[in-house]
Amino acid sequence: MTETGRHLWRRLGLNDGEYERICADLGREPNRVELNMYSVMWSEHCSYKHSKSTLRLFPTSGPRVLLGPGENAGVVDIGGGWAVAFKIESHNHPSAIEPYQGAATGVGGIIRDIFTLGARPVALLNSLRFGSLEDARVRYLFDNVVAGIGGYGNCIGIPTVAGEIAFEPCYQDNPLVNAMCVGLLPVEKLVLGQAPGAGNLVVLVGARTGRDGIHGVTFASEELSEASAERRPAVQVGDPFLEKLLLEASLEVIAGGLAVGVQDLGGAGLTCAVTETAARSGSGMELELDKVPLREAGMSPLEIMVSESQERMLFIIEPGRFNDAAKVFRRWGLSFAVIGRVTADGWITVKHGGRTVARVPAASVAGGAPLYEPDSREPEYYRERQSVDPLDYPAVEDCTEALLEVLGSPDVASKQWVWRRYDYMVRTCTVQGPGGDAAVIRLRETGQALALAVDGNGRHTYLDPYRGGMMAVAEATRNLACTGAEPIGITDCLNFGNPEKPEIFWQFRRAVEGMSEACRVLEVPVVGGNVSFYNEVEGEAIYPTPVVGAVGLLENPDQQCDIAFKKAGDLLYLAGSSTVSLGGSQFIKVIHQAVAGSLPPVDLALEKRLQKLLVQAVRAGLLSSAHDLSDGGLAVALAESCIAGGLGAQVTLPGHPRPELPLFGEGPSRAIVSVKAAAREKLLALAAKLEVPLLFLGEVGGDKLSISVTHVPVVDVTIFELKKIYEESIPCIMEQ
Repeated sequence: MTETGRHLWRRLGLNDGEYERICADLGREPNRVELNMYSVMWSEHCSYKHSKSTLRLFPTSGPRVLLGPGENAGVVDIGGGWAVAFKIESHNHPSAIEPYQGAATGVGGIIRDIFTLGARPVALLNSLRFGSLEDARVRYLFDNVVAGIGGYGNCIGIPTVAGEIAFEPCYQDNPLVNAMCVGLLPVEKLVLGQAPGAGNLVVLVGARTGRDGIHGVTFASEELSEASAERRPAVQVGDPFLEKLLLEASLEVIAGGLAVGVQDLGGAGLTCAVTETAARSGSGMELELDKVPLREAGMSPLEIMVSESQERMLFIIEPGRFNDAAKVFRRWGLSFAVIGRVTADGWITVKHGGRTVARVPAASVAGGAPLYEPDSREPEYYRERQSVDPLDYPAVEDCTEALLEVLGSPDVASKQWVWRRYDYMVRTCTVQGPGGDAAVIRLRETGQALALAVDGNGRHTYLDPYRGGMMAVAEATRNLACTGAEPIGITDCLNFGNPEKPEIFWQFRRAVEGMSEACRVLEVPVVGGNVSFYNEVEGEAIYPTPVVGAVGLLENPDQQCDIAFKKAGDLLYLAGSSTVSLGGSQFIKVIHQAVAGSLPPVDLALEKRLQKLLVQAVRAGLLSSAHDLSDGGLAVALAESCIAGGLGAQVTLPGHPRPELPLFGEGPSRAIVSVKAAAREKLLALAAKLEVPLLFLGEVGGDKLSISVTHVPVVDVTIFELKKIYEESIPCIMEQ
């Protein structure tokens, strides 16, 4: 091995053992093109080499699951010959250095993951994390990420219907941009990312290949530093108008049965597409790079193979069907070319200029990376933070002022400034858009509806990864249940620091264990997702941030519920657990500028019963509103429902020496429901049958939110005051 070679493979992110393994698989040392192909596919982003063994903890099967992890997206049966495809992925590092294109191409990539299966994308969601909005650069990142998401989604005509945003100092220079897409397809039209049949044609369709995005996956698999800004060429450039053409042409080709395999070109570009499709089928390919349509002159074989230029798809087409497929591509004005053929030998042979420039086994490149079991060690901070009692902080003198301060904090305040820049009504199927617990979209093709939500709390997971992971799953699925939807599957995006650090891997492992346990008890399978490691800047990691994207089914779209109070005189109940804590709460963060304390225990059996109660009560028409309790606790949830409905409420809570705890304490398995007086007995009977506690709170009415603890008034504020601070806080900050 030459000194130059050693420096090259190390610069490409491979370690000594990995290089030796490559040499063993090839029976020789790799050349420069081959080494680059291995480096992108054996990157953390593509190979999951530090996470795959842990991810096996997730339950991934169920009666509705048609396609689980390992393909482009998960697919779940919704009956009547139809299915839903969905997935979430990260685009964190690109968004840190080029926020508009980083976010936009994240949206474009997740859309392709959906329609490559033959599913028409029907909704987009996102989960975002930034540093403090007091910082000018954070405001720049926030503004441009939102613009990129809206710019791509609005142009392509897919509604962005829901999302979540949080702000913590740890995301200052490493924002999180997680994009989710949901699509609908006839089960019989499902096509996989495979390359069967020796002699079948390998067809590249869509944008011409350029130098943008080269080694993007390698960039995503390393920590950020001051030098990261120099990696702008690793960020792809998107074209949503071209993607719209590619989407329609792809769906037409798939619907016509003209392709036996389809794969999008995202991370690792052509290398990923050809090796993964071949490896899944046990086949190989022979490629002619001279036939690849190029956007730039003089591109080398290496650049062509690892470019991540956007809006490209790979089709495997039988020779007898190529002319019919070509007619479709021409009609949609797309560039396309036959760049090779499927072979039976299991090897990817790459030719350029009449010579072979690479020859590698598909299975080795796509799935041969070593799997690691990193050391795991509990962080020093963990016990120290757990030991803090939040009630040791000074009591607040004015709970009304505290409520306004928490309600106006960036984490809690209305995100209208964001979602008004998204077209969430395009396709005219949106029943509930952004601003509630979950979005609801009507499916014209089936007469059903889907409820969609994304949830996660890095602060909770930092304090207790196991409980934080549980709570992320519980909250996401509870948000669906509040609309009346039955949760049918989740996808997750696991955002963590460097897994080679024992403390980080401990956070990751514990969070996945907690999420897995919640999924098992709640009987919700994980059908796909993404792991994003190395979210660190100069050695400082973000909070461990698992984000859960959840999908629920409403058989009757007319039987759905939202968070808004509807009618004066409706009765208010707290359904579920009475156990709360100020540990890790929004109240402690905002009022006392602290992140400490223990999270409350999670009773998953109660969570399951509560979700059943919500679904059955909504479908029986018993509830006027339902709202999950999360950030800010009971007081904030009441305020949000008052604002949404334009109606006040009068509430009395059981006594407590520190009213902050019942007002702002947070915990799982809790929801506020409002019910007409005539339906009260039916709700009480259903709750008793399902063994879900109900606490009477008061009733809806008036133009104020008034809360008493043991009949002592502690909060008294008009809806006007609540609405003003809730809706104007973020716009005021962004105008600085």
